[in-house]
Amino acid sequence: MGKTPKELYQEREKRVNDAIQLKVPDRVPFWFQDISFFPAKYTGTTSQALMYDDSVFIAAYKKTLTDFEPDMYFNPGHALHTPGDALDIIDSKQVKVPGREISPDHTFQFIEGEYMKADEYDAFLNDPTGYTISTYIPRTFGAMAPLATLPPISGLLLGYFGLPMASAFTTPEVTAAFESFYKAGLAISRHNSAVGSLNQELKAAGIPLACGQITLAPFDVLSDTLRGMRGLMLDMYRQPEKVLAAIEKLLPMLIGLGVSGAKMSGTLRVFIPLHRGAHGFMSLKQFETFYWPSLKKLMLTLIDEGITPCPFFEGDYTSRLEYLADLPKGKVLGLFDATDIFKAKEILGGTMCISGMMPLSLLQVGTPQKIKDYAKKLIDVVGKGGGFIMGPRSAMDECDPNLVKVWVEFTKEYGVYRS
Repeated sequence: MGKTPKELYQEREKRVNDAIQLKVPDRVPFWFQDISFFPAKYTGTTSQALMYDDSVFIAAYKKTLTDFEPDMYFNPGHALHTPGDALDIIDSKQVKVPGREISPDHTFQFIEGEYMKADEYDAFLNDPTGYTISTYIPRTFGAMAPLATLPPISGLLLGYFGLPMASAFTTPEVTAAFESFYKAGLAISRHNSAVGSLNQELKAAGIPLACGQITLAPFDVLSDTLRGMRGLMLDMYRQPEKVLAAIEKLLPMLIGLGVSGAKMSGTLRVFIPLHRGAHGFMSLKQFETFYWPSLKKLMLTLIDEGITPCPFFEGDYTSRLEYLADLPKGKVLGLFDATDIFKAKEILGGTMCISGMMPLSLLQVGTPQKIKDYAKKLIDVVGKGGGFIMGPRSAMDECDPNLVKVWVEFTKEYGVYRS
């Protein structure tokens, strides 16, 4: 008689937790990490359909995950982020959407820019909320441009005496902006409800959710969505004290986002994609100054709250591995991209669980034998003694479903630990 979904759920959750805690599980766990738009390819639909039709989105993700049965899965709401109709309504300037600016079969693209200017640090530091409403949002969402005409929102702190400023919210342009925001919010709520139902179905099918929330490193917020990479790289030289002050301002917000989201979801693991800390983006001295202190504090605070940080070390972190070894043992799930994974095992094997490193090139155009050979090497070396979860290097959008099947089946068969 086969195992019940509840038994499978408990078995998979234990397998994953054993690996994170550096114990030896019954076999090497595997997951798809950032499954992204792979379900479109697997089920024969388009990226555009995933972003614009909740029913197609849910069916594609459900079939993919129930067919492959990973030991945990990446929250589809985190993978897809925002439905296409919400982006259209709000006129997002930061995303190219499948079927709109790019091919319907392509994943969405993020448009980086200097949405915060070099001379606006003080405005941001003095009033982050007011800056967000009157400056940042009007630049990133076309429909919200009229908010730039609003007086400082802090005027409402005057209470009765500040109330006359409410008249600024009644102009047709501002009213239309808030109406667009409301409509976009309804679209996102509809999508989130669909994702929530899917998560319940997958739990009922015995598949655990990997992470209950996503947050970012403070430096990455500055670089990704505020100053842009070029702007922030110049700021590190021209106004480093402002960069550090902004990092300190953002840190408690990002900690709060991670803690509250994880606890509300009931899944005490938080995904932290890291974008600018790798070798090639900054020197070790810059890493020590601008990146590592706030990232370390973010992770340590999550750990103190009983939450497992799941940082995705995008790019090459080989030269930074000694820093990571300073983290508490058995409390972190580290996802790796271009790092020397065997060096990572050597340095971090006694510190954190290691995940990832199955080359996407093999899963796209490799041969079944090459996939098995590389997966075997990962299991034999990185999986030795536990502390390893099999996963891809990064987003799986273009992977060949048939090759993915070879990889998954081999991992489940060969990855069994034998006493």
